[in-house]
Amino acid sequence: MEKYDLRSFPELISELVASVEEVSSIAKDSEKELFIEFSSLLNKLGLILSDIKNNEDVMDTVTIRKVIKSIWKELQRVKTLIKSTDSKQPILWIDNVMQDLGRSLGLVLFASIDLHSEMKEKISALHKEFMNVRFNGSFTPSPSSGPSSRMSRPPSPCNEDEFVSATASEKEIEEEITEIEEERANLSIDDVVLQLKYGIDEDFNFALSGFNESIKQGLITNDWINEEGIILVLVNRLSSCKPNNRLIILQILRKLASQDSGNKEKMVDVASLSALVKSLTRDSEERREAVGLLLDLSDLPAVWRRLGRIQGCIVMLVTMLNGDDSIASSNARKLLNALSSNTQNALHMAEAGYFKPLVHYLKEGSDMSKILMATALSRMELTDQSRATLGEDGAVDHLVKMFNAGKLEAKLSALNALQNLSNMSENIQRLINSGIVISLLQLLFSITSVLMTLREPASAILARIAQSESILVNQDVAQQMLSLLNLSSPIIQYHLVLALNSIAGHSNASKVRRKMKENGAIQLLLPFLTESNTKIRTGALDLLYTLSRYLPEEMTEQLGESHLNIIVNIISSSPLETDKAAAVGILSNVPISNKKVTEVLKKANLLPVLISMMNSSPSTVSSTSNSLAEAVAGILIRFTVPSDKRLQLLAAQNEAIPLLVKLLSSGSLVAKCRAATALSQLSQNSVSLRKSKKSSWFCVSPSATAICEVHDRYCIVKNTFCLVKAGAIPPLVQILEGKEREADEAVLNAMATLLQDEIWENGSDCIAKNGGVEAIIKMMESASVKAQEKGLWILERVFQVEEHRVKYGESAQVVLIDLTQNGDPRLKSTTAKLLAQLELLQVQSSYF
Repeated sequence: MEKYDLRSFPELISELVASVEEVSSIAKDSEKELFIEFSSLLNKLGLILSDIKNNEDVMDTVTIRKVIKSIWKELQRVKTLIKSTDSKQPILWIDNVMQDLGRSLGLVLFASIDLHSEMKEKISALHKEFMNVRFNGSFTPSPSSGPSSRMSRPPSPCNEDEFVSATASEKEIEEEITEIEEERANLSIDDVVLQLKYGIDEDFNFALSGFNESIKQGLITNDWINEEGIILVLVNRLSSCKPNNRLIILQILRKLASQDSGNKEKMVDVASLSALVKSLTRDSEERREAVGLLLDLSDLPAVWRRLGRIQGCIVMLVTMLNGDDSIASSNARKLLNALSSNTQNALHMAEAGYFKPLVHYLKEGSDMSKILMATALSRMELTDQSRATLGEDGAVDHLVKMFNAGKLEAKLSALNALQNLSNMSENIQRLINSGIVISLLQLLFSITSVLMTLREPASAILARIAQSESILVNQDVAQQMLSLLNLSSPIIQYHLVLALNSIAGHSNASKVRRKMKENGAIQLLLPFLTESNTKIRTGALDLLYTLSRYLPEEMTEQLGESHLNIIVNIISSSPLETDKAAAVGILSNVPISNKKVTEVLKKANLLPVLISMMNSSPSTVSSTSNSLAEAVAGILIRFTVPSDKRLQLLAAQNEAIPLLVKLLSSGSLVAKCRAATALSQLSQNSVSLRKSKKSSWFCVSPSATAICEVHDRYCIVKNTFCLVKAGAIPPLVQILEGKEREADEAVLNAMATLLQDEIWENGSDCIAKNGGVEAIIKMMESASVKAQEKGLWILERVFQVEEHRVKYGESAQVVLIDLTQNGDPRLKSTTAKLLAQLELLQVQSSYF
């Protein structure tokens, strides 16, 4: 009906008739005699409206439409009245309703001058009946015997003839409609209660606004509020009314709560609090009022317990605390602090990411509260941000004090909580600064049975602390851990090897590593290679690998044939890629000069194991896969030393060369460098291994494509280790074209093998054809001195070919001149010779 002016007239009347029938049906079904009689009168109105609908041509005017809307509003009002079960003055209500409906019918007559006389008579008759009817105590309609209990102005004389001839302006009709609306709005106290309970839309809006104003003016007493149960009524309406009304309700409730403590008591049952908590999830203004009201109620102890149990309450308060609304945030903080007097609430706040109450309990709570908080903290799933916040709030320091001063249960809960917090570098530093390292070590050495349960979390914390280089302040910590290794349970052993690995891996730990070696760390760890506990074996492997990086000679001294076979077996059979990477890493760190180790590894068939493993590994890149590839490439350097052609042939026959070429393109920079070194070693012997074009070595004549463009002979990768036939030149050039410079020297050494005395011209052509000359010139601008030196050697050979000197000389001269002026002094002479070769500098120059 709100868009009454947009509908057709028949639609408008049809809706009004439907409303009449609905109200009439509700009245009849109420089984109250008063309402049943009222229902029969409404049915007469429905018949008149149907007749009006059929006279659209003369009745469809703006004024008539306004009257119809007024009638519709009156029907909505009476529907609310009938539905109410506690109306105290139904006779007065019905009388007023009938008066308003009668006056509205009178307005229809005023506005319907052109309506035929028969229809006017019907409307006039019903108008008189409605205006004159009164309901007596027996709930039956009777003729009016006096003035209405509510003041009203009759719209017309009762004489029909005078009436028909009367005319009225639109302005007068508008004024009458306005008067009816104003009288309808002049609600009694009973009206207010009724509309607050059952009213909808405009009726509820008006009642709520009027009640709010009355509250502000002090016209409403607490006795009346209690008698009518207004607080419960308002709270119940929160879930069903519109946002602007919810805001007013919350403001009213805050006003009532501030006036009387008894009013607060009526708002703190679980249902009421739950309704208020829902408002925390809505728009900003409503949230602000709701949290303000809850804060007002929080001085009641019952609220602390009940609010914490309402789902989502504390989470929403923490969200508001961290929000942009400064008022809501401040009130949320105050409310959370009030609620935190309940320990369970403090735990819920911590789970929601607000840790200050929990930390406060750790600092100043009772012994049981401290244990409760620490235990809960040990079980929480914490983010790094949460750990950082807890550390900043002082949780680490309070837990350390709790561990140092508390009894067994307090110590255990504190250690478990610290273990959860130690997953962050800042908190690790706080632990080191607290001095707890010595206490934890002492605990591990303790043989008191009561303290045995504390050793596992203590060892776990030490493993975390060891990740920080600051642990090196305690010089003897690694030696103490080593001494405990064979005296501890598997879990503690695991944490100890993790801690030792972290300590040994610190860049400034050279003294610690030396002491570990002197104290027999390697001998102590080697038996763990056959440990059945997978985690311990993995930890021991990692630690041995770390020691092999820094102490390769010492490691080799301790590695017997049986140990080497065990390591090869781990590589071939372990399902863990991390184990494989560590085991291969240990072998790759053994000095290449140790031929005894090479023979053992050859006998153990390491090569086919490595090649097969690498060829079947997934293509996904990870730190572990990178480490594995780097270590494999390192071992292949061992099997490709130029001095042992048979060993090289073994590597080639096991498909090592295709793997090395693959690593040039897909490996890490270290893997690329090592692969280039291995290929360089192989290529050094390609000239001597190439086959003559007339050789009887071939059973059948090879194709012309088998002849190598560089070696000018028949080259087969597995036999001659030819870089050209292996397809290694393009990826070598790509490395030089890249931005990273660490592999340059190894790549240039590989390219240089194509420029040996017997093949240098063909090699120069091959390098140039693959873009190698441009790549070398560009690389010279930022390479290391050794790489620049090798690059100059290659360019000197390449530029002996006039074609290349003409093509690349101009681009090279800029780099060469810069090297003569700003480069390393050691390169000055070589650079000058090359410039002279390009005829840019006389041979007699002082540069020589």
